[in-house]
Amino acid sequence: MIEWGKKLRVELGAAFIWLGFRSFVWTAVSYQLKDRLKLSPSASQFVSSIAFFPWSIKPLYGILSDCIPIRGRKRIPYLVIATLLSLIPWLILGLTASLRNSKVQLMIFLSVQNLGSAMADVVIDAMIAEAVRVERASFAGDLQSISWMAMALGGICGSLSGGYALSNLQIEKIFLLFSVLPTVQLLSCGFVKENFVCNKVTPELSTSNGSLAMSGSVMHDDNLSADKSKTSTSRRKKSQKNSTNRAANTNVQTPEKNGSLASRWFQSLKMATYTLFRAFRQPIILRPMAWFFLANVTVPNLSTVMFYYQTEYLNLDASFLGTARVVGWLGLMLGTFIYNRYLKKIKLRRILMWAHVGLSSLTLLDLVLVSRVNVAFGISDKIMVLCGSVLTDAIHQFKFMPFLILSGQLCPPGIEGTLFALFMSINNLGSTLGSFGGAGLASILGISSGSFDNLFLGIAIQVLCTFIPVAFLFLIPKEATGISA
Repeated sequence: MIEWGKKLRVELGAAFIWLGFRSFVWTAVSYQLKDRLKLSPSASQFVSSIAFFPWSIKPLYGILSDCIPIRGRKRIPYLVIATLLSLIPWLILGLTASLRNSKVQLMIFLSVQNLGSAMADVVIDAMIAEAVRVERASFAGDLQSISWMAMALGGICGSLSGGYALSNLQIEKIFLLFSVLPTVQLLSCGFVKENFVCNKVTPELSTSNGSLAMSGSVMHDDNLSADKSKTSTSRRKKSQKNSTNRAANTNVQTPEKNGSLASRWFQSLKMATYTLFRAFRQPIILRPMAWFFLANVTVPNLSTVMFYYQTEYLNLDASFLGTARVVGWLGLMLGTFIYNRYLKKIKLRRILMWAHVGLSSLTLLDLVLVSRVNVAFGISDKIMVLCGSVLTDAIHQFKFMPFLILSGQLCPPGIEGTLFALFMSINNLGSTLGSFGGAGLASILGISSGSFDNLFLGIAIQVLCTFIPVAFLFLIPKEATGISA
């Protein structure tokens, strides 16, 4: 088991490095929308939000990978499909100028690419959840930390090389260059071993009173029958006879279900959906998910507007912004280390409350930057941007790590990918709606390329909204910590 755990660490670490390296190409996408397509900040943020929508429907990919094996395997075939969906759009956009210079067509191809990336992320999350369920809590924090550290490493490399590439290469060349990475990922799938799923297991489980998720109710019924049998010998014998008849009927039905692949898939999907619903209803899962969704929806995201402000008003070049993203990834690594070392045993309510207080305080740095107060004190714009980047990403990680670990501990067997995907989709959907809110706020305030007069007001509204989620902290279980379920 220990050897298997080490091997899983290596495989998942490599996959997360690839996911983190996506920052290499998405910086180029931001410049494509701003400089080539001449979109306003709100329009650019709208296009990006639509393109990232596939990350909001991750449970669909999780259900497919959990319930419908491809050639007897549940993970690697879907990882291959996901990698192809991530690879092909970059090749097409890099080779066809008319497609990358059209807002609608570019948005479609970016959406397909994100579909592949989101599906790959689901497969990786499922593998993590399976490992967490086997190794329990002691392995959970370790594996999650390794995964995020690996993603941060990929993000650092991607941001550094991305900033340099934008200064020396055309955007279309960057698209083509990035396609090399999913190609390598595609080839590496052939070296990952996965146990085959026995197709005969599914119908047998399906006919045995449903699924593992229903075993609690079945056992409850059996206990009731046993209590009643104590009062009458004839009832006991009758119950045994009925049980024998039910077993015989089950054996008769099994070959029929074995002969229908579509029927087996339908039953598997049905049971997975039911099990997911039962797991989702647990307060320890439902309440944190609801809070995390509200925490994203209630705070308008002005990141694209700040990108325009930094590049057009402050004249910060692509190379420096790449360096700022490197600092941000370092902040993510710092946040992961601090949480895993010092904060796992602290109650979630306390962590989340102070995280939002910290985020609101850091947003004040943007107010200082926009009002130019930093210049009056001799503090350069670059120092302000770098400090805000590293601290913001670190604090965001304090919010994110507890839920990842908690979800991994509570994943029921057989739907690991689906439950992890549901959690992440709620988070991503909240972020998407928050981005729409930021685009709407920028449009209402008349913030556009070259016109940032009302940006101070927009950031002030963002600061106030950051405190709204604190009022809903009652949704978080009072005694919950990062290592207790």
